[in-house]
Amino acid sequence: MKRTLLTRYLSTLAFLLALVAAPLPLGAPAYARPPQTARRSTATATAPQTAVATAAAQSQLVSRVLANGLEVIVLEDHSIPLVSLELAVKNGSYTEPPELNGLSHLYEHMFFKANKAVLEGADYLKTLDQLGVLSNASTREEIVNYYSHTTSPNLRVAMVAMRDSARYPLFHERQFEQERQAVLAELDRHESNPYGFLSLELNNRLFYKYPSRKNPGGNRETVTSATTDVMRLIQSRYYIPNNAALIVTGDAKAEEVFKFAQELFGDWRKGEDPFVKYPMVEHPPLEKSEGIVIKQPVNNIILNVGWHGPSIGKDNAATYAADVFSFILRQPDSRFQRALVDTGLVTAVDFNYYTQRNVGPIQVLAQTTPDKARAAMRAIYKEIASFNDPAYYTDEQLETAKALLEADDLYSREKLTDYTHTLGFWWASTGLDYFRGYLGNLRRTSRADINRYITTYIQGKPHVGLVLLSEESQRQAQLTPQDLIGEGAK
Repeated sequence: MKRTLLTRYLSTLAFLLALVAAPLPLGAPAYARPPQTARRSTATATAPQTAVATAAAQSQLVSRVLANGLEVIVLEDHSIPLVSLELAVKNGSYTEPPELNGLSHLYEHMFFKANKAVLEGADYLKTLDQLGVLSNASTREEIVNYYSHTTSPNLRVAMVAMRDSARYPLFHERQFEQERQAVLAELDRHESNPYGFLSLELNNRLFYKYPSRKNPGGNRETVTSATTDVMRLIQSRYYIPNNAALIVTGDAKAEEVFKFAQELFGDWRKGEDPFVKYPMVEHPPLEKSEGIVIKQPVNNIILNVGWHGPSIGKDNAATYAADVFSFILRQPDSRFQRALVDTGLVTAVDFNYYTQRNVGPIQVLAQTTPDKARAAMRAIYKEIASFNDPAYYTDEQLETAKALLEADDLYSREKLTDYTHTLGFWWASTGLDYFRGYLGNLRRTSRADINRYITTYIQGKPHVGLVLLSEESQRQAQLTPQDLIGEGAK
């Protein structure tokens, strides 16, 4: 079974590979909205329609918390006889001190391996593959999610399989060693990719005191030294019902899902809240800006600037403003794109905020050429300095960005196999209340909200500036650390 480690460094690579075609959100989480580069609709034409559709869509989302704390979330859609099932767990690198870094991901690899059902020879295992139950998993900073897709008559079987994997793993040593080697191979592939150095360096500089908390991949040392006892430690600490959510989308009735959930997971023993005993770390703010030149055998020059952004639960209002402002900048007719792309200084550029409970990063990522690199860097900082100018974007652009964000969220619900992960992401990092109120809060985002976000997190704030380029390109570009933080010669 193929498993994909969904981390920011792989998303960065995807962005770089597609950069010449169209800008993508850096570090695109499952919920991230792709830029609507072809759409030019106005808010007056779009917003009323999407508001009605949003109310209808959100009314279909129901949830119930079992007595043991397991949250069961259902989004019904009976258009086709397919269902998606996901178990979301609040685990990932934000729970990992250095000695455990990468082991949430290793645990993920063990999830669908031998469990009590295999030991007992459960009948359903004989036909599970024939029933078309397809399963996979992923690990991020603030969530590990396990999911299955199947036809609606097989929902209960899929839920039984998910229960057995979650509650009764065996951690056979032979399988553990196989998966350890699989994870090490993933790390090797990442380390052999020159673009991986960019995101790793940014991560280590932005979150300098606790870098392991932002690195889901981990490192070879922790993975190599891991044991099945550590897997059981992770299970006992995080794989408890009051730290998990069961999500079902598609052709299923909510009451039936709740019934199955109670039957299969209702006696799952509640545990101690892991975030009381092992709270999230507090990432200290950057003390100063710094620029880093990274030399790797790459063909293009990649410019990257990062800041500490807002955290869910501490400054929710800024997270809505961040999403709206990023969408304004991403539109092809924005001043940001016209000043950088249309002038030919960069091939493409993206500005993005990554929603997180424990400090979401803000980033600019651009591709350019050696002869234009210094001018491009100066132009980026010139635009940043102008973000709060009253004329930087129009009221129409503001309203259009909000409308397009809302329309895009509704459009993404058409593929529930993917939207299931969106729900899991929101549940883990923000909670369902944030999700339910998200589109309404987007609509209420004002210019003043965006100005406060820019002033609080971007303009004049310490940041990290990076460039990824080859030795030959650097000989021509002559970029300095001062250039990368906006303090080079004007």
